[in-house]
Amino acid sequence: MTSRPATASAASDRRPPAPRDRATAASAIGAELRAEILDLSLPPGTPLVEKLLTARFGVSRTPVREALIRLAEEGLVEIFPQSGTFVGRIPVAALPEAVVIRQALESAALSLAVSRARPEDDERLAAIVLRQKAMAEAGDRDGFHAADETFHETVSDIAGHPGLWRIAQQAKAQIDRLRRMTLPVPGRMKAVIADHEAILAAFRARDRASALAALERHLSLVIPDAEAIRARHPHYFL
Repeated sequence: MTSRPATASAASDRRPPAPRDRATAASAIGAELRAEILDLSLPPGTPLVEKLLTARFGVSRTPVREALIRLAEEGLVEIFPQSGTFVGRIPVAALPEAVVIRQALESAALSLAVSRARPEDDERLAAIVLRQKAMAEAGDRDGFHAADETFHETVSDIAGHPGLWRIAQQAKAQIDRLRRMTLPVPGRMKAVIADHEAILAAFRARDRASALAALERHLSLVIPDAEAIRARHPHYFL
């Protein structure tokens, strides 16, 4: 996001942005920072300096502050009035509840998807699993994570309720950061693929109970890994 050069002849360039413009800028800045926090480009504890962010995005401090406040409301940013603003640490105690919320939303989506599925939907999911295998073989963790997200998003799309995925994304933000840290663990990507294959096999068979059981096992994977990851990166966690 870049700013237009100010000119002495353009009075409008000297005016503060309109509220709608500030809101749009804050949303865009927040979305970009959120993505970088979730993919660990900005690890927990990273300072977020307003002056540097205003220079980076070419805006005034107001939309930057609004973006940071919104991220703080999600628990992704910590604001300390006397010390500064930092990427939030991962609250371990909040992870089990986030998993329960995600399971409830995605189980509802999968149950509906099984009842609405067509043969072409089977192939859509199968193609995503193949993409994940290719990403795993290439060692492309970003591509693997993106395909993982697409698998779950596609289930909600097949269900006819894409909003379930959008809500799940908000609920699982802290889980996503932990998931990114688990990908380098030997065998982790293979385990995720095996889970998706189990879900897909039950989906193809239109076996709702087996599909839901496989999904529950899959979404519970992250919790046992939390303490091991925390032991290696204690400063990333609360």
